[in-house]
Amino acid sequence: MRLHLHLLSDSTGETLENIAKAALAQFDDVETIRHFWPMVRSEPHLERILQEIAHNPGLVLFTLVSSEMRRSLETRCRALGLPAVAPLDPVNDALSNLLGQQAKARPGRQHVLDAAYFQRVDAIQFTIAHDDGVNWENWEEADIVLAGVSRTSKTPTSIYLANRGFKTANIPIVPESPPPDKLFHLKHPLVVGLTTSADRLIQVRRNRLLSLNQAAETAYVDQEAVTREVAYARRMFADNGWPVIDVTRRSIEETAAAIIGMVNDQGTSE
Repeated sequence: MRLHLHLLSDSTGETLENIAKAALAQFDDVETIRHFWPMVRSEPHLERILQEIAHNPGLVLFTLVSSEMRRSLETRCRALGLPAVAPLDPVNDALSNLLGQQAKARPGRQHVLDAAYFQRVDAIQFTIAHDDGVNWENWEEADIVLAGVSRTSKTPTSIYLANRGFKTANIPIVPESPPPDKLFHLKHPLVVGLTTSADRLIQVRRNRLLSLNQAAETAYVDQEAVTREVAYARRMFADNGWPVIDVTRRSIEETAAAIIGMVNDQGTSE
């Protein structure tokens, strides 16, 4: 099935994209054509978008706080026979009833440059500067250190965690080149081992080599070598008592959520 999905926001649209992504994940065999319209804050801009919606009819999701623009959008969508859904309305209504106050109609209010914003910026800068074992001397300043053999999603997981405000470093585990001794004596950061099945690792690595136009048959993808490499990393994790996450069947988001849960548990126990 083919679906045109129109996402209209008077801010960055990040929240709306995440909602749409979460909802679409529940449906199979849907070819989604996304039309993304951020920073919609004027009637002329909305009018141009409505013309595009008329040419490519489909589901309309929106987060617009302006009552006039909402009315214009909903009226035109009704005339076109298209559903227009404001997914945050039920949440705002529930909060309004419980708190006894009206929501502030300010576009992008959730993106105010507050302390949490600057914490995320600092975390991202730290994480980029401490990728793949670089600047290991500063690991004690990290919140999280991820360890794992090559292609266990250490870097994308680190970036995801950084966007959640966690300073994250990562280090590849290579039998021929042991990690710095500092890794085994960290006090502040939570060290987490990432592992996966040898078969899955070989598949990912082969795809990586092909994308780089490199030879597809090397020790990097040899079954026995990879099996030994994974076993070596797992022994290291066990010997040091580090929590381990098998990423074989996990998305980056699921892995990060599990790690954040560990961090929170660690903070509660301190």
